[in-house]
Amino acid sequence: MAVVEELIRTENGTISFGNYELASKSKVEDFEFGGDLYKVKTFKEITKLEKNGMFVYESVPGTTVHQLKVTEAGVSFDVEGAEDAQITLELEEEKEYKVLVDDVNVGHMKTNLGGKLNLSVELNNGTPVNVKIEKIAE
Repeated sequence: MAVVEELIRTENGTISFGNYELASKSKVEDFEFGGDLYKVKTFKEITKLEKNGMFVYESVPGTTVHQLKVTEAGVSFDVEGAEDAQITLELEEEKEYKVLVDDVNVGHMKTNLGGKLNLSVELNNGTPVNVKIEKIAE
């Protein structure tokens, strides 16, 4: 896979975004997908995605995300970057999720009062890692 040169695009009914190779901040606003407006800010130090003005995804340092899919059951995407990344996602408040990285269960995590879930992903430059976050039924 490769960085998203246009910063954000649609792929097979999903969104791909981010360019961790940029030396300076770049952004795209008002990208329409599925009736929603998305905004992406990205460069080597951070990548951030918002939907209708609300937080969706952030990584430090910057990453490229391929085929982000958000459903009631959870979130899935492929991520790549130059080095290990700390990723924050906006999910449902105070819910428990199962986290899988390249189909390996790395454990259950609970979102905080604001619905944020934080995870670390080990990355090797140019090699995408698959991340799945599945909501655990109550």
